[in-house]
Amino acid sequence: MTRAAELADRLVEEVEASGFGAHGLHVRIGDATAEHRWAADERREIHSVAKGVSVLAAGIADAEGLVSLGEPISLLTGDTPLGRDVDRVTLRRLLSMSSGIDLPWSPTLMTDWPDLAAEFLSRDSRGRVFQYSNAGTYTAMRLLERVVGDIEEYLRPRLFAPLGLDDVEWRRCPLGHVLAGEGLSLRTEEMARIGRLLRDRGAWDGERMVPASVIDAMHTDWVSAGTNEGYQRYGLGVWDGPGDAWRLHGAYGQLVILRGDAVITVSADDHLGADAFAAAAVRLVST
Repeated sequence: MTRAAELADRLVEEVEASGFGAHGLHVRIGDATAEHRWAADERREIHSVAKGVSVLAAGIADAEGLVSLGEPISLLTGDTPLGRDVDRVTLRRLLSMSSGIDLPWSPTLMTDWPDLAAEFLSRDSRGRVFQYSNAGTYTAMRLLERVVGDIEEYLRPRLFAPLGLDDVEWRRCPLGHVLAGEGLSLRTEEMARIGRLLRDRGAWDGERMVPASVIDAMHTDWVSAGTNEGYQRYGLGVWDGPGDAWRLHGAYGQLVILRGDAVITVSADDHLGADAFAAAAVRLVST
């Protein structure tokens, strides 16, 4: 039995003992994989795991010389009115939720204003201050599309097709732009392909798709996010932890957990149980 199969068996036991509402589990260690399902194998909304995909879009555009993650967004905003010090904000800060622009998440975020990105950019920045909100990721993709065109179409030949993610559709706001911080639906194993790409520092089957420096920055360029365990540091679309792992974490338990050569991917419908499962997964992969 492979290490991946052994770990998958132990994680299945953990899910069933804890009652965590998992739909599917995928484990990769090295080149070995193992899977288990509790529900039908169908595409489901991955929620904030999509933020990591937005980071990959920006990283690919950076590698193509179309934008720079570290340059002020004022180079992209044109004549859009900007709040105080927003001209100093970078794409990197938008993607790490550290723009300092106060516009918190709400269930109606995409429809509260005629144009969410314009509203976000019109507000003042308080400096490199963390606030978790889809508005930052959404605005980053709105600015990026000024250079690359439609984000979904830009990624189709550069990311989705190479990963074998056929017919992927990104849900859109009322203005027709991708939601960016959410809105993608993938099967558990399809979500695991994104994890494999991250683990392998942007390489896929020997081909460089995303700069390794961008993948590294995703889980090293941390921003202080608070004191709650597992939510103390945020990077580029990812959270630090549990322990020495890092993770993409979507609402209701969509998880891609990376530690060493292991990638543990879960799709679920259990918002409150996700943190305990993530901690258990890192404990089990560490032993």
